[in-house]
Amino acid sequence: MEARFVRTLILFVVLTLVFGVLERFFPSIPEQPKWRRGVWLDTFYWFFTQLVTQVISLGAIALAAVPFYLLLGRITIQNGTLSLDVNQILAGYGAVSYLPLWVQGLIMIVVGDLIGYWTHRWHHSRQLWSIHAIHHSSEMIDWLTAMRLHPLNDIISRVCQATPLLLLGFSPMAVDVYVVLLTSHIALIHANVSWTFGPFRYVISSPAFHRWHHTTEELGAGKNFAGLFPVFDLIFGTFYMPQGEQPREFGLIGEKIKETFLDQLLFPYRTWKRVRAWFNSNQSIAEFAEKEQIKASNS
Repeated sequence: MEARFVRTLILFVVLTLVFGVLERFFPSIPEQPKWRRGVWLDTFYWFFTQLVTQVISLGAIALAAVPFYLLLGRITIQNGTLSLDVNQILAGYGAVSYLPLWVQGLIMIVVGDLIGYWTHRWHHSRQLWSIHAIHHSSEMIDWLTAMRLHPLNDIISRVCQATPLLLLGFSPMAVDVYVVLLTSHIALIHANVSWTFGPFRYVISSPAFHRWHHTTEELGAGKNFAGLFPVFDLIFGTFYMPQGEQPREFGLIGEKIKETFLDQLLFPYRTWKRVRAWFNSNQSIAEFAEKEQIKASNS
């Protein structure tokens, strides 16, 4: 854990310096303050997500993979306890395991991003939006916003992406490399930077591409779900990046989430509680929403 903290701290310092320069000289929104509202909350998220949530995610991925590794014989049960050969697990299995790690990594980046595209779209559905809304709650977007994630959001995303790759036979070491690269790129595409990558805009996601995903402007709503490769948005009809324009309005429409970690942690639970209350109220959604708004304004 100490090594993980040191790595997280070093990465935080390096990215703070790098994006401090980039956001100063290539801003998407020049007037956006560096010490914006929520910057300390997002700093907390940076460390909490990488030191706590991601550790839980690794445990969840391991639990999801255990039954499959039991079938393969990579994990056995002896005297009522699990026994495993770490080297066998790290080696992967099947035809994929014979590929060099760097080749496995390249394949995984593409397959993982396709899975990530649909996982991201799932988070924008009614089932998971109350969890994912936390990530969209900031009204000013910069590189640090990337880590504003509800723990359940991060865990679900990582399990959905990593588990299929492991079951396909890829080495867990290659999976780990993929996660590290994706973390760094995610910080870039949230940065307050105007880059579009010009003719490569369709090849790899840029800050302009992903910032349009966060906009509250109508034309950008429900667009740009890919983490790395915009081609998936082109294929599935969700690509949006108008030339010569930068998004300026961010946040949530019709929803207010307090800028505290505890309130954001409990937001999905409170939302689910309201849904249950509406379901049991025999009222229309409009009637229930009106009463809830009156209740909130009086509190």
